[in-house]
Amino acid sequence: MSFDKDTRNLLAKTVAACRRRLAGDVTDQLRGVFGLHPDGTVLPLDKLTHLSPDQHAAARRLRDLLEHYTAGAAGKDSDRRKAAYERMVLEISFTALNRLAALRLCEERGLVVECVRKGTTSAGFQMFERISGGALGGRYDTYRVFLECLFDELALDLGVLFDRMTPQSAVFPSERCMEDVLAELNKTELTHLWTEDETIGWVYQYFNPPEERKAMREASQAPRNSRELAVRNQFFTPRYVVEFLTDNTLGRIWYEMRKGDTVLKEECRYLVRRPSEVFLGPGEKAPAEKGGETDLSQEELFKRPVYIEHRPKKDPRDLRILDPACGSGHFLLYAFDLLEHIYEEAWPDVDSPKSEVTGRTLQEDFETLDHLRREIPKLIVEHNLHGIDIDPRAVQIAALALWLRAQKTWKTLGLKADARPRIAKSNIVTAEPMPGEEDMRREFTAGLKPRVLGQIVDDVFEKMKLAGEAGSLLKIEEEIKDAVAAAGKQWREGPKPEQQLLFPSMDAPRPRQQELRFDVKGITDERFWEQAEDRILDALKDYAEKAENGRATRRRLFAEDAARGFAFIDLCRKRYDTVLMNPPFGEPAKLSKTLIEKSFPRTKNDVYAAFVERGLNLLQKGGMSGAITSRTGFFLSSFTKWREEILLKEARPTVFADLGYGVMDSAMVEAAAYCLEVKL
Repeated sequence: MSFDKDTRNLLAKTVAACRRRLAGDVTDQLRGVFGLHPDGTVLPLDKLTHLSPDQHAAARRLRDLLEHYTAGAAGKDSDRRKAAYERMVLEISFTALNRLAALRLCEERGLVVECVRKGTTSAGFQMFERISGGALGGRYDTYRVFLECLFDELALDLGVLFDRMTPQSAVFPSERCMEDVLAELNKTELTHLWTEDETIGWVYQYFNPPEERKAMREASQAPRNSRELAVRNQFFTPRYVVEFLTDNTLGRIWYEMRKGDTVLKEECRYLVRRPSEVFLGPGEKAPAEKGGETDLSQEELFKRPVYIEHRPKKDPRDLRILDPACGSGHFLLYAFDLLEHIYEEAWPDVDSPKSEVTGRTLQEDFETLDHLRREIPKLIVEHNLHGIDIDPRAVQIAALALWLRAQKTWKTLGLKADARPRIAKSNIVTAEPMPGEEDMRREFTAGLKPRVLGQIVDDVFEKMKLAGEAGSLLKIEEEIKDAVAAAGKQWREGPKPEQQLLFPSMDAPRPRQQELRFDVKGITDERFWEQAEDRILDALKDYAEKAENGRATRRRLFAEDAARGFAFIDLCRKRYDTVLMNPPFGEPAKLSKTLIEKSFPRTKNDVYAAFVERGLNLLQKGGMSGAITSRTGFFLSSFTKWREEILLKEARPTVFADLGYGVMDSAMVEAAAYCLEVKL
């Protein structure tokens, strides 16, 4: 077993050592090179006369990043600056570690030349060094340029992780720090892990050590902010649980669409099937149950015919899978495996319907099965898999994991890098507040025409304040829908001024003009309301590109955070065939407690119960949800409404596994894994 307990413990110690070394190095450089001190002191740029032009630009970007993080923090000014500084150190450290780990994974898969496995003696770097001929400075300076070239190449597909224009890239590890970190990552005992897809997920989990989690719990019973909520609930989902839940949701849906005629019967080893399943056709009803069978044994009951309601087929591109608390993407990775089989089975099926995406069948869009096989990884990432997390680092990891999984298939097909389709988009997003810079928001909204667009943006920003704490539990799609609908209704109906008196009395109060929430002047076309969100996103892009008064970095950070916010909204507006999750449990973050109590009155006593309810809300008719949570909801009286009104009315339990203690690594909780189905 690659990830037995001893191996996990060693990897945990390795990641913790890397974090300490990187965080110390980043702090030293911020203070000694860039004039940014942990106590909040920020030296003026004109005092840093020792900086090169590149370092001077980096110092400006770091100040913009610190200001950006401070604007989004809570509390008094000194606390906000301290929290922002600590966040900056951690984000820079994690980005550096994540990039090195990603390169290590890539070189083991032949996706890049040897680069970190042997540090500056790696074969790829030695060739690069010979070609450069010393023109790039000393050996470590040349190694840095070599790594940055690899970052730039990978950024074409993984900008969320490798984009060197982000301020988190402004601090590069010192030579001694790089040597120490690579020595940790290249331990002989860990060599075999760099070929495993799950390794990057464990790196993510272990970046926050258990001592930090323990200190958080001792300081407060409930998470105090979004970061604490994320750190407290970083528990790796075992592979067999992932397979059990995915097999009995996504696998089950495809199995029923194919009426049992599918290779998934063999591929899905945990798919629960009854010996005598009868698949009903369109419009067919199951025969009424006969009485007098109460004395049958369990074995006899198990063998009785089970009638399965007709489930219409779908084009695979229209199957949507969501993990609303995706972490490093374990459910999505296994769903990728099943979807590859699903696409291949659908292509030759003469009864396969047309796709909602293209209006054509797979055969009409792809002339041969080989042509389809080349495109399947791209189709899966762009159309099928969706994930939300409150931790931006988790989003980095999940996007990387899916990209590596796509490369694995292309390598198996023998496709060279230049022949592989480019993945244009990913549906893995961060749930976080809109950017906190009020001045930039006012500047941005002032430029939006008609004015109602700016008013909608203000409404969105206000509603998104708790996104980091509530995550997927924020029903933002309902809030935005209500705002756009209200503005549209106001536009359609027009203002309704009070009737003026013909001869008003001097003493009588004058009727007041009706106060309107939105300014809808200048709108002449009903289609405006369908295009409002796209117009806002286009405006954000234009805003980010207008680098004025030395504020290019701040504009970009503002626009990128806002764009991520709208991407989160977009995922919340969709409806899914399958929702899979290992959600947070316990009390909600303090700031979101009131919101969750209002939005989920039947499940407010534990975050995981609210996540299960939310997951069902996001399903289409006939959709299926799979979750691993605490088992307390199935017997404690405080979960009565959850059991009676959610599990037994809004959904139908299909499978259940009582797993007990020790399932989710160090989580001290008795767990259960179960699947639910919304009626067709």
